[in-house]
Amino acid sequence: MRVGVVTASRCAFASALPNFRIKPGIRCSSSLSPSTSIATAPTTTTSDYISFIKDVAAARPPEHLPYLLNILQTRGETIVSPGAKEGLIPLVIPLSESSSGTLTSLLRWPTSPPGMEMPVVEVHKHGVWLLANNVDQFIHRILVEEDASNHQGSNDRLWDASSDAGRKLYKKRDLVESGIADVDTYLLKKVGLFPDLIERKASCHLEKGDQVSALVTGEFYTRNHFPGFGRPFIFHAELLLKVGRKLEAKDAARGALKSPWWTLGCTYQLLHASPA
Repeated sequence: MRVGVVTASRCAFASALPNFRIKPGIRCSSSLSPSTSIATAPTTTTSDYISFIKDVAAARPPEHLPYLLNILQTRGETIVSPGAKEGLIPLVIPLSESSSGTLTSLLRWPTSPPGMEMPVVEVHKHGVWLLANNVDQFIHRILVEEDASNHQGSNDRLWDASSDAGRKLYKKRDLVESGIADVDTYLLKKVGLFPDLIERKASCHLEKGDQVSALVTGEFYTRNHFPGFGRPFIFHAELLLKVGRKLEAKDAARGALKSPWWTLGCTYQLLHASPA
């Protein structure tokens, strides 16, 4: 039996929001430091993002968004206007663009539960990939990975960019002091759940021949840790197919169809599942 993933044109989801005209010279309010303009986009300041999120997206701006913008710029990404949404899924608020053309953005769910923060996502042609459930979690992960890669001769540029937010979220050298040798394990235990880490963990179990642990991890992935995203169900279906459990793979694929097509985290394809 063939279980189809519904496809749709990216153009059909072109932004319904008007282009947001940035007013030059606006500074960030003192309550949302740092207040300096983003250097790579001279007419865009942190207050432009705050205003856009409040006035256009009708949401509460993440407390540490200015620091994330600093970090993204320090990593070499180009800061873009929050209103530069032509051709994008209307629900994303772009923050920066990498050299490969990938956009790091916030996602504004239209009917998010009370208290739910805006997730951080990457925007691709086929939709979005969830990077973190919120801005703080994303900053925390960046700092841990920076600590892991530079523990013998640290480059402090990202630490300086993270400023007060970095000191609040992560104590430098805590990765080493924790005694946890594996960075992925530290992130999952100390920072939060991330889709790519859960998928890597399940795949590693499968490569080692431990199907039970792989399937348990895959099922755990689908338990509403990432509300609104269909990717966990797609991955679980693929995992089930790899171990020959086709009927269960079909059910998992049906779970993915309850989510928007642009949350599947992959290009559109048909999942094949045949009765055992």
